[in-house]
Amino acid sequence: MPNYLTPGVYVEEIPSQSKPIEGVGTSIAAFVGLAPGGPLNTPMRVSNWTQFARIFSDPAEPENGPFMADAFLAHAMYGFFHNGGSLAWVVRVGGNGDARPAQAILPSSTEAGMEAFKAVALESAAQPVKIEVTEEPPTGDGAAGDAPTYRIVVTAGHDSEEHTGLGLKKGRNYLATKVNTASKLIRIEEAAASTPEQKAPLTGTYDLSVSVEPGELLSAQDVAGDEARRTGIGGLVAVDEVTMLCVPDLVNLAQNGDDSLMRDLQGKMIAHCENAGDRMAILDPPRDMLPQDILEWRMNAAGYDSKFATLYYPWIEVVDPIRRRPMLIPPCGHMAGIWSRTDATRGVHKAPANEVILGANGLGFQVTAPEQGELNRVGINCIRAFPGRGIRVWGARTLSSDPEWRYVNVRRLFNFISESIMLGTQWAVFEPNDERLWITLRISATNFLTRIWRSGALFGATPDEAFYVKCDAETNPPDLVEAGQVTCEIGIAPVKPAEFVVFRLTQLQLEAGEAA
Repeated sequence: MPNYLTPGVYVEEIPSQSKPIEGVGTSIAAFVGLAPGGPLNTPMRVSNWTQFARIFSDPAEPENGPFMADAFLAHAMYGFFHNGGSLAWVVRVGGNGDARPAQAILPSSTEAGMEAFKAVALESAAQPVKIEVTEEPPTGDGAAGDAPTYRIVVTAGHDSEEHTGLGLKKGRNYLATKVNTASKLIRIEEAAASTPEQKAPLTGTYDLSVSVEPGELLSAQDVAGDEARRTGIGGLVAVDEVTMLCVPDLVNLAQNGDDSLMRDLQGKMIAHCENAGDRMAILDPPRDMLPQDILEWRMNAAGYDSKFATLYYPWIEVVDPIRRRPMLIPPCGHMAGIWSRTDATRGVHKAPANEVILGANGLGFQVTAPEQGELNRVGINCIRAFPGRGIRVWGARTLSSDPEWRYVNVRRLFNFISESIMLGTQWAVFEPNDERLWITLRISATNFLTRIWRSGALFGATPDEAFYVKCDAETNPPDLVEAGQVTCEIGIAPVKPAEFVVFRLTQLQLEAGEAA
């Protein structure tokens, strides 16, 4: 307390009795997956599609942007921003095969679909590497001259070399032997062709590039990552603002009907969200599943039971910008965008369902109402196409067996309120633990929850019906005060979605004399 010794006018600043609590963001997604460029295992904050494309595109193939063949991260990010997403953290894992040499297949000119040779760039070759294969004119010197010979010109950056007189029969002039002996830029490997006729390469120009399957690039360790080294999903522990987690490329780990790796990593996604306590995992089903298949998978193979996870079915159809044709992609990115859009337009308490999926041209399977009945019962949220109403999300359930946490919006509302109160009351740490602190905490929480009730997030005609806040001597007995603890008990009544709207119709019998 200040001492006043000199006569004069003094101004004192008195702390307010109420410390306002500000609501935290609820629509910040995290994506982990494959991209052709960008930093590896480094969470990058992006706020629009242009920024994402600039960071994660391959400089060697700028025409493809951030898209990769049969990889889904870029499609998920486009769907996220297209459907209303505004902010995301992206972790690129697995690389793009930079450790592998660039290569090109030389197809056979005599048998369609047959691979004659494979050209592989050496480490010393500058990028990009290009080869030109031409057939030399016959020499006309008898039987030996009737066998075709080939000429290969290799260009790598500013370097080039030429190889001529390349034959298809084993020997000193054999195409693979002669090129591999003399070339400093490439090596030639034999492919599936076995006879000299099949080995005749198709003439033309070929660009050597890194071409690997997404499943070969991705490993379980890449995705799971390491919390200590901040890699993969583990790297997101340091990003506190994330509220949604999507890993669209997990489906590439399901090979030949074995999805054990995919399910194991989905379990790690759920564990990550449960440990964080303030984010939810949006899971994707395996590809090409019928309703009875996904029901069997959900109940007997995966068996997830978590209030921090959701599952959407089926896959959605978009246009592949690389191949210029329709393709099916996992729905998690579009769903995260719809969650963000609903938060912005209605609030986190509104169930993110009965919303149009922008950018979806079709579905992997048309689910009927009876089929959805069984799927909805076990927490599988269906995506359905309605005539004249577009493709819509038609489910808002978590994967929890607990009825209290059945709905997505209820879990996310609690996440929002708990995180907001936790961050908005950090000032109370090390304050004197007395009745003045209890009153201040009670007022701050009450004012915040009143605003939440006015927004329509809590059930009740009055604030007293919607919530209660208790922080007094009963919740803070002397032994807890001596232990340095202060307890503020809060109870809220969240609104539940009207999942089943029922109109009861009946016939009225008119009494005699009531007829007009």
